[in-house]
Amino acid sequence: MAAVAVSSETEKLSKLRSAVASLNQISESEKSGFISLISRYLSGEAEQIEWSKIKTPTDEVVVPYNTLAPPSEDLAETKKLLDKLAVLKLNGGLGTTMGCTGPKSVIEVRNGLTFLDLIVIQIESLNKKYGCNVPLLLMNSFNTHDDTLKIVEKYANSNIEIHTFNQSQYPRLVVEDFLPLPSKGHTGKDGWYPPGHGDVFPALLNSGKLDALLSQGKEYIFVANSDNLGAIVDLKILNHLICNQNEYCMEVTPKTLADVKGGTLISYEGRVQLLEIAQVPDAHVNEFKSIEKFKIFNTNNLWVNLKAIKRLVTANALKMEIIPNPKEVDGIKVLQLETAAGAAIRFFDNAIGINVPRSRFLPVKASSDLLLVQSDLYTLSDGFVTRNKARTNPENPSIELGPEFKKVADFLRRFKSIPSIIELDALKVTGDVWFGAGVTLKGKLTITAKPGEKLEIPDKAVLKDKVRYLFNVPISTGYVYPLKP
Repeated sequence: MAAVAVSSETEKLSKLRSAVASLNQISESEKSGFISLISRYLSGEAEQIEWSKIKTPTDEVVVPYNTLAPPSEDLAETKKLLDKLAVLKLNGGLGTTMGCTGPKSVIEVRNGLTFLDLIVIQIESLNKKYGCNVPLLLMNSFNTHDDTLKIVEKYANSNIEIHTFNQSQYPRLVVEDFLPLPSKGHTGKDGWYPPGHGDVFPALLNSGKLDALLSQGKEYIFVANSDNLGAIVDLKILNHLICNQNEYCMEVTPKTLADVKGGTLISYEGRVQLLEIAQVPDAHVNEFKSIEKFKIFNTNNLWVNLKAIKRLVTANALKMEIIPNPKEVDGIKVLQLETAAGAAIRFFDNAIGINVPRSRFLPVKASSDLLLVQSDLYTLSDGFVTRNKARTNPENPSIELGPEFKKVADFLRRFKSIPSIIELDALKVTGDVWFGAGVTLKGKLTITAKPGEKLEIPDKAVLKDKVRYLFNVPISTGYVYPLKP
């Protein structure tokens, strides 16, 4: 039986190889990368985690941020440090889930500035302050490439070098016969997919960007999602990595109940490793979600040594766990195989995690996150979004907005101005709700408009208290509403 299975897989791979060879939309390196990924998948080489071997990492492996030595205050020393750094933002995602067209990084976040504007301002202010040259690289997908090239033209006069490159483009696989979808006439964008951010390492090398950075004397690259407003250059982290010759560093942060599905770092057979929920045996899923045993999760802020990337990619040694992602295109069941950059940690020497403050993880994935970052809970200065010290609770409020707020345009229409939420603990909004200007929200609130009814909260209203609001009557401006049972 085993011999028959191997023969069948070999035949599948042989047919696939022939079909891929005739796809002229992608490069030879993309073709070989794709075939390599598929052959790993077919061989079933996925390593099973033995639960009993999992150990909690020590403080040497996951270093507490507050133990990092402060960097030198000498400007010349800081310049020397920063001249070894490049910043890379993962820019392959579209804003479609938030009702926007084009790259997600061009959604306006605050004061009319987009994610990309803020990133450019941050790095520009570093370069200006220290007289250094920290370049910005944007890894696009074929979905975002053309739009991004047009967008970056506006930064032509900025004090920052911006480089763009594309991650790989792989064909989706038809589940029925294991052949590429583009070879069956689906030659448009829906026939292809970007294979996850684990592709950042080969894409850096194949694009020529890695060698260009090394020739400029760069040693480390700071990789982060373009929608994480907390992912800013940190001198303490960079200094620690250079002093200790760590080839790879993953920023982790304490887990809350909202993060229970996030990947965590473990010590496993003498190496630090990322453990994702998909790798966890069913019997241990609840244990994995516990914030008692697994207390940290991956922010996807990564610091990686450039020479180490070149060594490992050249040796084809980065064999990260494969994530199968089934999809459907025009009624055809397809499969796309992806990898994650965080899973590469176990292949690098002297790799560590750093347990950073939660402020370094401020992603904007939905309109509820936009409400947080556009509110008085944060201030904006030199491109940096900083939490308001007037907020005494260390945790951000939990916010759940109904589907009426999902698209950014709808979200903006429903608020005359963003409410004050300094004293808000939790907010749930359901139904056709509209907010006036200067509204203040406090405590735990549930605001519900009955089906078919429009609820308008007037200007300067102050809503506070514990559990639930169900408005059936007009509301007076400036009134502090008590709890409705």
